[in-house]
Amino acid sequence: MIHTKNLSLCLAALSLVGCATEQQGRQELQLSYGWQFSRDSAQWEEVAIPHDWAIAGPFDKKWDLQTVAIEQNGETEATEKSGRSGALPWIGKGYYRTKINLARNTADARLIFDGAMSEPVVYVNGQVAGRWGYGYNAFEVDLTPYACMGGETEIVVALNNREESSRWYPGAGLYRPVTLVTTGKMRIDEWKTFLRTKSIDGGVSTLLFDGHADGLGEGENASMVVELRDADGHFVSSVDLRIDSCGNAKGTLDVSNPKLWTPETPNLYTAKVSLVVGGLSVDEVSFKTGVRTVAVERESGFLLNGKARKIKGVCLHHDLGPLGAAENRAAFERQVRIMKEMGADAIRTAHNMPSRMQMEVCDSMGMMVMAESFDMWIYPKCKNGYARLFKEWSDRDITNLVCRHRNHPSIIMWSIGNEIPEQGMVEGPENLTRLQDLCHSLDETRPVTQGMDRIEWAIKNNFAQLQDVVGMNYRVHLYEPNIDKLPQGIILGSETASTISSRGVYKYPVEVVADKAYNDGQCSSYDTEYCSWSNIPDDDFAAQDDLPYTIGQFVWTGFDYLGEPTPYDTYWPSRSSYFGICDLAGLPKDRYYLYRSIWNTESHTTHLLPHWTWTGRNGEVTPVYCYTDAPSAELFVNGKSQGKRTKEKDSKLDRYRLRWNDVKYEPGEIAVVAYDADGNETGRDTVRTAGAPAALRLTADKPVLSAKQADMAFVTVEMVDERGTLVPNASDTLVVEVSGAGQFKAACNGDATSLTPFVSNKMELFSGMMVAVVSSNGKVGDIKVRISEPKSGMSKELTLTAK
Repeated sequence: MIHTKNLSLCLAALSLVGCATEQQGRQELQLSYGWQFSRDSAQWEEVAIPHDWAIAGPFDKKWDLQTVAIEQNGETEATEKSGRSGALPWIGKGYYRTKINLARNTADARLIFDGAMSEPVVYVNGQVAGRWGYGYNAFEVDLTPYACMGGETEIVVALNNREESSRWYPGAGLYRPVTLVTTGKMRIDEWKTFLRTKSIDGGVSTLLFDGHADGLGEGENASMVVELRDADGHFVSSVDLRIDSCGNAKGTLDVSNPKLWTPETPNLYTAKVSLVVGGLSVDEVSFKTGVRTVAVERESGFLLNGKARKIKGVCLHHDLGPLGAAENRAAFERQVRIMKEMGADAIRTAHNMPSRMQMEVCDSMGMMVMAESFDMWIYPKCKNGYARLFKEWSDRDITNLVCRHRNHPSIIMWSIGNEIPEQGMVEGPENLTRLQDLCHSLDETRPVTQGMDRIEWAIKNNFAQLQDVVGMNYRVHLYEPNIDKLPQGIILGSETASTISSRGVYKYPVEVVADKAYNDGQCSSYDTEYCSWSNIPDDDFAAQDDLPYTIGQFVWTGFDYLGEPTPYDTYWPSRSSYFGICDLAGLPKDRYYLYRSIWNTESHTTHLLPHWTWTGRNGEVTPVYCYTDAPSAELFVNGKSQGKRTKEKDSKLDRYRLRWNDVKYEPGEIAVVAYDADGNETGRDTVRTAGAPAALRLTADKPVLSAKQADMAFVTVEMVDERGTLVPNASDTLVVEVSGAGQFKAACNGDATSLTPFVSNKMELFSGMMVAVVSSNGKVGDIKVRISEPKSGMSKELTLTAK
């Protein structure tokens, strides 16, 4: 048995004195503090939850060094993959422990884990109280049979991360919240509570409700009262539903003149569900919900609230760059803000299940979601991946995914897999049907999809024809030859592009080329490089514009992530991806502005590349690109016109970009002026040759933090010359110091080849930039952030506030 020592956690809110015959009210407490962690169950350290034990590093190729052939990339021979899962020490066992005090009259106590990486086993007072197989899923453990009511209860969580169990960095530990829920014997089962929109017709929306109560006695006079209030707290609708002999309640609510949920108007309501027994409310749960409908039709495509729209989505891994897998609301909100400003309206949680916090953020900020489940079924893609668990756990995992998240209006579809090899195998259709039917049985309002990368196999196997929504990963050239073979009549780009680039890096000559690798482990930011199985963004833009049966796309990926450093799978020290529209630090690459120029229809985009600070390129051809929503623009080099360019529909690279391919480099400045179809100026951009480094520029994503340890600010650091021009080749090592009501959390420069630990307060600039992450520390007051460059003595301070 695991050795533990006393650790006291005082839960005053839950240690209420009461008569054992009283019905205790529901109380919830997120167990963030009072935990200890150990890798060997002998030496312990205090930690806060969420916690990723591996993100501190160090980076080393020995961690999960794999010699494999990645079939999804078309490889047939095994090679050494040194950074496939992030080159961080996530493999092995880990243990967490804490102690809680429960009130004597606690009739029911449960722990809800929103995710534990991985294969968690939960001990309560030395006994196994529960376990789960999949590290990405939420699960519940009933403490009641094992806890000491009125006394101290010890909780120990044992985790085991196996080698070659992931194709990317999975993180390690209790990386998502752990919540303690106590109730009386008679309680509402939250996971069986479901409120959804049935119809919106003539200014009236009809909502359907299902609920379930546990602990009722035979013949108990019980009902569920469902009350709906708007964002201002005003009463909207209610219904009182009789509970049947099985503990179930079903009914409808009508909402007049509903405020509909959309990405542009993410209107939310608060639903309060009360369990009423003998005229008294004995339990209550509340949650946010939205009024909206989702449909996919052959004739109209994807419909939100009855209106057709094409999805402008991105795929996101669960890691938060330098924070690793440890969940943080401020960090995820920042990602959503950046993507929404680009014009994106959807996220695919690839390739794993989301957390409750992520879905709450998407609900409130207006981001549609494809909620994905797992990356493999029976056939393994890596030796110890989910295929080991599929037969035993897949039904339970799908059930928890749907039941945990189905009240979130942001979720528009469920995904039951990604690039499943069984799409071309005999057992594939049977497993697809089983999982899809299970989703439908738990939620009849949303379609089901998955990402298929072998569409011709899937059609021949009668696999693709069975899916609600045909999701195709890449292979845009196969849309047209196969659409007539699909009875659904629609195609979703479930994973698109996989263009590769490094922020601020440009390679010459500029080529449209697959699998290009360079000696420095970087990729060109001209956005013309991709993988053998993927393409550049222009192909997907054209498919969405020209093919009426396409219903949108999810670009791989919104942000770089740890692991999968294609095309440098065999190159060390590459340890993170190049696919992101933004880099690992969250800084936009040039490609961000290409997508913004197409997707953001609320404001103009005018963006020039490359940078204009070169040594040894005088007189050499240095192509200049402009990403703009305008149809035409004129380029100037040191005031001299290089001509006006207009987008050309019949030219792949000139349909969505404006290019001047024959520009010869000369120091100074390049400037562009963009014009609409009537010749009116819509925007301009200027890029100058940088002088010597002269100062540091600091910009925080927000000036005020909540005085809670979980809140964070992201400070962008730039090296600039005396005129404020970014020095794009600066690589100085900077020192981050934080004092006052905050603390240093992490630093990241977006360089996929950097081996500097994220937790180090010394970080080198990459392409002249980096990001420092600052956390509040529970105090109220000023947070002083000081960034310095020791060699030159250069420094800059920024003051934030914690309230």
